[in-house]
Amino acid sequence: MEKILITGGAGFIGSHVVRLFVKKYPNKKIFNLDALTYAGNLENIEDIETEDNYEFIKGDITNEQFIDELFAKHQFDGVIHLAAESHVDRSIKDPMAFLKANIFGTVNLLNASKKHWASIENKRFYHISTDEVYGSLGETGFFYEDTSYDPKSPYSASKASSDHFVRAYKNTYGLPIVISNCSNNYGPFQFPEKLLPLCINNIKNNKPLPIYGKGENIRDWLFVEDHASAIDLIYNEGKNGETYNIGGHNEWTNMDLVKLLCKVMDKKLSRKAGHSGKLITYVTDRAGHDLRYAIDASKIEKELGWKPSLQFEEGLTKTVDWYLENENWLNNVTSGGYLDYYKEHYKNDCY
Repeated sequence: MEKILITGGAGFIGSHVVRLFVKKYPNKKIFNLDALTYAGNLENIEDIETEDNYEFIKGDITNEQFIDELFAKHQFDGVIHLAAESHVDRSIKDPMAFLKANIFGTVNLLNASKKHWASIENKRFYHISTDEVYGSLGETGFFYEDTSYDPKSPYSASKASSDHFVRAYKNTYGLPIVISNCSNNYGPFQFPEKLLPLCINNIKNNKPLPIYGKGENIRDWLFVEDHASAIDLIYNEGKNGETYNIGGHNEWTNMDLVKLLCKVMDKKLSRKAGHSGKLITYVTDRAGHDLRYAIDASKIEKELGWKPSLQFEEGLTKTVDWYLENENWLNNVTSGGYLDYYKEHYKNDCY
């Protein structure tokens, strides 16, 4: 039985990847490694916790000895590495946490793979990264797989460094690797520090919707289940040593996105049109805020046949429905010390 280690599998994107692999590949053993920090939640994967081909492991990728012993014990055939600190605002306030998790954690996994894979035949180390490593675009143009790196935040710098380490281990040690860089994900189970779930929760509770600057920053949005299907394809059919960009072909300014969300929420909550739009509040822009991200995803479409399955409006409605139907999940993740921590450290920050 093939053994696949998925790191960060209790988080937002990771939980969707774990669920897909567990259900799609009953003859493969899926190990989910997660430290269960603030954004990791076992509720995200409770529907698969009793499956025969699934095992959860609580642990920290920054613990070198733990990772080495884990590989020695289970002899994984593949790694799908999603575990990461990912919130830009948090990286501005605490860069060292991102260095430890995103750089040291990745190198620990690379070292363990190199050490315990006596043969690289039928082995694969798949590193999931972000489009933010490419920096910021102007009004035109796209990020391609060969776009030069130009990270602007501590978060993107840490992810860029981890990407370079993954490629270095391929070039230096012959490790069989693939990398993907994705655009902004949205969908069910996203922790409500990010734009969409935070604003959904705030609209529901008639709280302000803080928008950085003038709301002119542009992002490309990718439905998380489409991202999971792309990860599946890349892990199983991608070429060793290659990089694949994954994008949703959905560019929206933050302001237009929030206005659309307000319209959808007003309809879903049977409120008067324009009610939620009055909650929009402008706040001081984020330091070093990148203007625009946009991914060219033609390579993965041409080589692996992947393309997004949902138009953004459809995915947004599906996302809103999920959050409104899963109030217990939302209440659980925003209870306890999170709201106090959020108010103390992030004030009006939205994403």
